[in-house]
Amino acid sequence: MGAGHDHDHASSGKLTELDHVGIAVRDLDAVVEWYQKIFGATVAHRERIESDGVDEALIKVADSYIQLLTPFRDDSPLAKYMEKNGEGIHHVGYRVDSTEEVLEDVKAQGARVVDEHPRTGSRGTTVAFLHPKTAFGTLIELVQE
Repeated sequence: MGAGHDHDHASSGKLTELDHVGIAVRDLDAVVEWYQKIFGATVAHRERIESDGVDEALIKVADSYIQLLTPFRDDSPLAKYMEKNGEGIHHVGYRVDSTEEVLEDVKAQGARVVDEHPRTGSRGTTVAFLHPKTAFGTLIELVQE
């Protein structure tokens, strides 16, 4: 955007910021190395998310992240997704003030959800996913810090 735009308080309704773009990868270390070599990027956070069966590396970009994800279990949702779709963008995470409130609101409006209730995500966040069939083919993650 050009000069004069206010980035500090720009939001769109219940979505306060872009939290991250989740990218499914087969070799997490190789992809991290590529981002470091090509863009000079540094990893801000690494975590194994047992409940989802994934390892993640977060690369900070302004106030958002690139979330690189690789499955460590063959039965994880990400592993199943990658069997069908391969590597690439997996989901988009939007920050919200209250995952619980937004989730209840979208459910009341008839949206299909993956998570009926908010749960713990990486970095100690509270998250919930909306089904891609509800969101025009995009898996959406609601993220409350």
